[in-house]
Amino acid sequence: MSLSRRILPLKPFTILNRRRISTDTTTTITVETTLPFTGHNCDPPSRSIDTTPKELTQFFTDMAIMRRMEIAADSLYKSKLIRGFCHLYDGQEAVSIGMEAAITKQDCIITAYRDHCLFLGRGGTLLEAFAELMGRKAGCSIGKGGSMHFYKKSACFYGGHGIVGAQVPLGCGLAFAKKYRKEDHVMFAMYGDGAANQGQLFEALNMAALWDLPVIFLCENNQYGMGTAEWKSAKSPAYYKRGDYVPGLRVSFCCVIDGMDVFAVKQACKFAKEHVLKNGPIIVEMDTYRYHGHSMSDPGSTYRTRDEISGFRKERDPIERVRKLILANDLATEKELKDLEKQIRKDVDEAVTQAKESPMPDESELFTNVFRQGYGVESFGTDRKELRTTLP
Repeated sequence: MSLSRRILPLKPFTILNRRRISTDTTTTITVETTLPFTGHNCDPPSRSIDTTPKELTQFFTDMAIMRRMEIAADSLYKSKLIRGFCHLYDGQEAVSIGMEAAITKQDCIITAYRDHCLFLGRGGTLLEAFAELMGRKAGCSIGKGGSMHFYKKSACFYGGHGIVGAQVPLGCGLAFAKKYRKEDHVMFAMYGDGAANQGQLFEALNMAALWDLPVIFLCENNQYGMGTAEWKSAKSPAYYKRGDYVPGLRVSFCCVIDGMDVFAVKQACKFAKEHVLKNGPIIVEMDTYRYHGHSMSDPGSTYRTRDEISGFRKERDPIERVRKLILANDLATEKELKDLEKQIRKDVDEAVTQAKESPMPDESELFTNVFRQGYGVESFGTDRKELRTTLP
């Protein structure tokens, strides 16, 4: 697959409403998405989106924090301070940030194992993230989940999941709970193109459509799954049409967007939430791109070229898009943005230091948070009776 086919050079953001910008949060900037939306059995939303100087600055800051966190995680993994599996999100930050800008913390999210940045987007802290990555007690899952199992129930973030596609039916269950309780909120069940061919996804789609569940099936299509290009693994790589691409199967309504454009993500998620609350489930496919390999054990360059990766960084990087828009509207200088990035680096380094100082989970935590009371304790013998008292 040639570079010219994989990368579409995009025009800069089109500024439709250019006016003198101030720090006033009521000032409105109207932008147009870099690519049009594509609808399937629905009319796509408008390409024009309103934003403010405050939101633009926040988008840049939050994505820069996520990017720096993943770079630090790369270093920690190579230093063997992070063990096991580790899947990085750099390049895909606009999905998390744009989605959060369109919803509330009462709306739920469930995702796969590429979950660090989604956790931050839900309000998690850098300390909680790094501590969990290193298996420390201060982690969001008490250091027992590691990279693939971040969790924050208080913010309706129901985790990363290590089994490919398994989170989607769970997301439908959470959506069922929302409907049963008559809550005016939605569920985002996130999965990648690598999981899009899973049978359980189609079963979940069927049930969600039958019961009109308030669930958004959000496919983060980063083009390669675990290392196989989408056009080699899927007869129909237009995942947003999966509701009825097989004759006789008709499930839902769908739209596809540019997942590296934070404003397109925001607009699509706003549209999807409104649709779901009125009509039931929708599929939203977001075309995005990961800069690292599938996981830290994957160099990411055996099935794609280095020129392709650098081309995406140059042409479509989500952070650089927002940087250009900030500069074009005189909201900050290049130096001010650089200084902000330097401060972010210091904050991330400080969080890493604090996480390293956090202790490992206590031995008494070994059998807590298990599904069934007493499960597994007997395998350690009768001399470990003290552990039984810690079970819920």
